[in-house]
Amino acid sequence: KELIKTYYPDITPTDLETAYNKIYDSLLEALDAIDTGVEIAEEVLYRDSTGLSRRVGRLNPRWNEDPAQSLSPDERFEDASAMCGKDFMDVMIQVMESEIPARTIVEQSLLERFEKTDASGEIICFPAGGLPWKSHLYELEKKHEIPELIKFVLYTDEGGMWRIQAVTVEGKAFENRLSLPEAWRGVRDEDLTKIAGIPGCKFCHAAGFIGGNETYEGALKMAQVALATTT
Repeated sequence: KELIKTYYPDITPTDLETAYNKIYDSLLEALDAIDTGVEIAEEVLYRDSTGLSRRVGRLNPRWNEDPAQSLSPDERFEDASAMCGKDFMDVMIQVMESEIPARTIVEQSLLERFEKTDASGEIICFPAGGLPWKSHLYELEKKHEIPELIKFVLYTDEGGMWRIQAVTVEGKAFENRLSLPEAWRGVRDEDLTKIAGIPGCKFCHAAGFIGGNETYEGALKMAQVALATTT
């Protein structure tokens, strides 16, 4: 926390606690687990060799490496320290300059969902796309004791298309709380507009986790129909 405050001296106590937890979750928890021999899951389906601990490990000399032609232990330690420092700074900057500002937007959208988005309370809308929202949403649902969890999020992409995205089950990467209707999946443009009965439909992913529409009204209608169809 002191290091965060050194770089961001004006941070509030609430944001400091949030930043600390997110930095730990994003970087330090995995390092702690690896250091103490805790597997990522009971049944590991594949191994990730791109993490910080693996990259630092590759700085060690190979078993058959000629010491006379390789870096000294001190040089290897300096390289490892620089690598770890860069990873920490990258994560801290991401949290402080992207995650923390995004949290305010997610919270406002969550609290105003009835008045500004939909009476169901299960759809929220962000003023723009690209912001990190998933972890904030899970945490804020608990904080505000949301009885009906959010099923769909609306936002615009870089090209101005309105997107409807299903919220995944917390802790799952590919399991949605509620997916878009099966009849829409893998269908595009006029065919999707005809099937859904909603003007301006652009696409629905084959997995049912995301779709698009030309307008906000169209994307909202897609979410409303999805709620009515699959509940």
